[in-house]
Amino acid sequence: MSFNIGLSGLYAANKQLDVTGNNIANVATTGFKSSRAEFADIYAASKLGTGQNSIGNGVNLAAVSQQFTQGDVNGSGGILDMAIQGGGFFVQKGSDGSLEYTRSGAFRADKDGYITNNTGTSRLQGYAADDEGKIIKGGLTDLQLNLSNLPPKASTKVDSTSNLNSSEPVINQTLKPFDPTDTSTFTTQYSTTLYDAQGNAHPMVQYLVKTDGNKWNAYTLIDGRNPDGSPPTGGTPATPPVPSTLAFDGSGTLTSVTTGGVANNTLTITGWVPGTVTDGVWTANGATANPAGIAINMANITQHNSASYRNPPITDGYATGQITGLKIDGNGVMFATFSNQQSKAIGQISLASFNNEQGLQPAGGTTWRETFASGQPGYDTPQSGTLGSIVANSLENSNVNLTNELVDLIKAQSNYQANAKTISTQSTIMQTIIQMT
Repeated sequence: MSFNIGLSGLYAANKQLDVTGNNIANVATTGFKSSRAEFADIYAASKLGTGQNSIGNGVNLAAVSQQFTQGDVNGSGGILDMAIQGGGFFVQKGSDGSLEYTRSGAFRADKDGYITNNTGTSRLQGYAADDEGKIIKGGLTDLQLNLSNLPPKASTKVDSTSNLNSSEPVINQTLKPFDPTDTSTFTTQYSTTLYDAQGNAHPMVQYLVKTDGNKWNAYTLIDGRNPDGSPPTGGTPATPPVPSTLAFDGSGTLTSVTTGGVANNTLTITGWVPGTVTDGVWTANGATANPAGIAINMANITQHNSASYRNPPITDGYATGQITGLKIDGNGVMFATFSNQQSKAIGQISLASFNNEQGLQPAGGTTWRETFASGQPGYDTPQSGTLGSIVANSLENSNVNLTNELVDLIKAQSNYQANAKTISTQSTIMQTIIQMT
């Protein structure tokens, strides 16, 4: 029996050496999780049960369990490199359609823009986004980088906060009617860029004229013309612009905005005909504007005794944009940035979680597969429940502790030598017995 006990010890020590060697070999493997050899004794028993003087029969390998502790997260600089800070697994779809789970976030894009693992054999899974950049949280899909240009969007609104200097002198418009070419006929001016449906930029200038102690007229011109393309002065016939009258109370708070006899704090420009001005000659450019008009919010204007100013306006129109970069936030949302200063969500990464991570089956390539023991995966966005966050441009290192592994290597070697010694000793005893006979 001593031979069998010694052999089982040699086998166990050999397996421990294998596990430790594999850990050491993968110390630099991205997303690798170290394993641990777990052993159990073999206890001798008779048909009537164990006896008080029974001796064990050795040891066997009970399990090789992986340790899913967090590895160090370090910056890598790769645009599609990602690491999970916390729980969860990236979800990949293999070429055979089966799902794989990994902690290795070394991803790249293939020729069709699909995000794949570093071998190009599996595609990263997540949630798609519609044309407006809204995430569609339905079934998992292959995440793809849309490298096409961002189409232009016609302006529909302008929103800003501004102040008009209450100390400015009043301009008598009977004596000095508004003329955009004569700076003495208006008090100040603000400029905003609008876009037509083809992405052409058009300067919209609002001229403010103080007409009374608490009243101002605002004239809105686009491309230096009235919104319909007619000239504000001169021409045959000239169409004077319709002003919006701003009224303030004694504390400088806006009380009303009246345009064309209608009181409304929002000035809606309808009938705008986009055009271009070349050598002072205006011609329509064939593009269209937003059919519903452009809503200019004028409610956030004050009249205080300080310099006239306007904060940067907020508009929703933009020209055609070429993709210039990709950003991924902690929730796994991928934002494409464009040359027109716009950004749009193009997808969101999904993470998987399991009730029993130890039940996952290693599948090679730093991936695991679902088993009956692991339970079915749950899919959700990063930072939901127990799922971790995404760290962009970074990778998770192996969680192997090299110092511990080297100590385990020495221990396994000593165990091997000790078990070999028991076999050698048993052999010596048997030789002695044989010689006695």
